[in-house]
Amino acid sequence: MALKQTQHLKLLQKLSPQQIQLMKLLQLPTVALEQRIKEELELNPALEEDNNELDGEEVENEYDEVDGSDNDDSSDFDEKEKEVDKIDDGYELEDYMDAGDLDAYKYEISNRSADDEVFQSVVVEGPDFHSQLEEQLGLRDLTEKQFAIGLYLIGCIDEDGYIRRDLELIVDDLAFSQNTQATKEELEEVLKTIQEFDPAGVGARTLQECLLIQLERKPIKAKETHLAIEVVKTMMDEFSKKHYDKIIRKLNIEDEDLKEVIAEITHLNPRPGNSEGDNKGQMSEVVPDFNISVNDGVAELSINQRNLPELKISNDYIEMLKEYSRAKEKSIKEASSFVKGKIESAQWFIEALQQRHQTMLVSMHAIMEYQQEYFASGDESKLKPMILKDIADKVGLDISTVSRVANSKYVQTPYGTFLLKTFFSESLSTDGGEEVSTREVKKILQECIANEDKKKPLTDDALCEILKEKKYNIARRTVAKYREQLDIPVARMRKEI
Repeated sequence: MALKQTQHLKLLQKLSPQQIQLMKLLQLPTVALEQRIKEELELNPALEEDNNELDGEEVENEYDEVDGSDNDDSSDFDEKEKEVDKIDDGYELEDYMDAGDLDAYKYEISNRSADDEVFQSVVVEGPDFHSQLEEQLGLRDLTEKQFAIGLYLIGCIDEDGYIRRDLELIVDDLAFSQNTQATKEELEEVLKTIQEFDPAGVGARTLQECLLIQLERKPIKAKETHLAIEVVKTMMDEFSKKHYDKIIRKLNIEDEDLKEVIAEITHLNPRPGNSEGDNKGQMSEVVPDFNISVNDGVAELSINQRNLPELKISNDYIEMLKEYSRAKEKSIKEASSFVKGKIESAQWFIEALQQRHQTMLVSMHAIMEYQQEYFASGDESKLKPMILKDIADKVGLDISTVSRVANSKYVQTPYGTFLLKTFFSESLSTDGGEEVSTREVKKILQECIANEDKKKPLTDDALCEILKEKKYNIARRTVAKYREQLDIPVARMRKEI
């Protein structure tokens, strides 16, 4: 077959770098956006913070711009973008510089005054988890070889506080990496020493061993502690599967005794290495991206700008570009090209932030209007079925754009702070033909499970029958799917004595 050349005409659609940048910024929540702006300020010297305050008229103009009305700042921004191109060619330079500085454009309003108090939290970090274990190891009377083995074993402990690697493999690692010859028995002896460290249960190889270490370290062993040790040693499988009847028969105890045993075991820490991390997680703060307030039954929307700085293009770089444009040397022209690139990059970034602000406000306003009855009353039964396509059609945006807005964003309402995507749900038809949100069905499931008899929890079949009595005709597998989405275990795992 002979080779030949052919021509084909294709129509392709590709995203520009500015569009890609906008999509990346759009999917960032407020906290991540703060960090992204800081990174851009460090990378691009032509971009800087603007500390000037806006007067009342400029504030109103900023709101008008968000609402989609004509704004002089927006038109000025487009004109100045064209003027930068003219500077590179040496045309209309003086006209550009006399037209006004680019710092007139700001992507957000300034609603802070000099009297506002700024609170900063001081974070003090102590030694990490492994350092604490190494300190305790140094207080023990160990030989040099045992100390080296102990350091290596501590390095093998994961963030949960477990050693999950087989000791025989660790013996080989010591021989190859540390040039330390040791036996499995020597490692077990040092490991027992580590298991005496705080927090209790650290250095265990299994959950069963972790719980046993904590139970055996209790200074006063009451009756329930002895029974708990027996359960963990011999009936861990039955306990984890909540086969309480088998435990009662084997130990020949009463229900009250088993309740005390369950309380004794459930109060233990299954992840001793993550104690500090759990405390940090509890202190973490959810920063809402949107704020909705209700006044006289009418919901009002605002975007949380938090500590986002106002940005502008550096005047020094504008002056530098002005000087370079007059020069004829090749090296100066290369410098001029570099400065122009930095200014354009700053322009794109500021414009992307402004477009992000407007897109988020328009999309959230559409969601608020769609769920007006819910936001006015707080009654979850008023939530309408809503999917991404409903909002995309309402605001004239692509579904993927609305998805980026809803992803990882939180909204603060008078009824609590919610993940934005939780307001999106599919529709479900009742026996009367009414379209209801699946979130309403999930709320009914939560109420039924919360009020059930814990000795005889409701099965998925029983929950299905209850929903059918309430005119929600759904299958058992759908009930199981909703239950899993609510992170509710099966009936057997909800059983209590």
